[in-house]
Amino acid sequence: MFAGVLMGVAGIVGALQGIAAIAEDDVYTRIGDYVFSFDLTTWGWIHLLIGIVVAVVGFGILKGQDWARGAGIGIAALYVVEYFLFLPYAPVWSVIAIAMGVFVIWALATDSSS
Repeated sequence: MFAGVLMGVAGIVGALQGIAAIAEDDVYTRIGDYVFSFDLTTWGWIHLLIGIVVAVVGFGILKGQDWARGAGIGIAALYVVEYFLFLPYAPVWSVIAIAMGVFVIWALATDSSS
């Protein structure tokens, strides 16, 4: 249940971040140079799409779907990588999001109820 709720909330917040970045390019400011740089509109679409997928898988976990546990681990790993690459734009939130992704992976990998 913990992983499902965390994924649902993280997915919705990620989708909202994506919408904000698509609507206005000045929502996020870049801090320093970074090897992996994208246009903020591109980051907005990435956040929106991954956020929707994370939320759907999170709700699948809450519903007890068989496919959702394995998909949740994979999508949470993708979520962690996404926010690692997003570090220069929102460093504090990215570290929080990475920690949430690690907690989701841990919760799904150690669940022995199924």
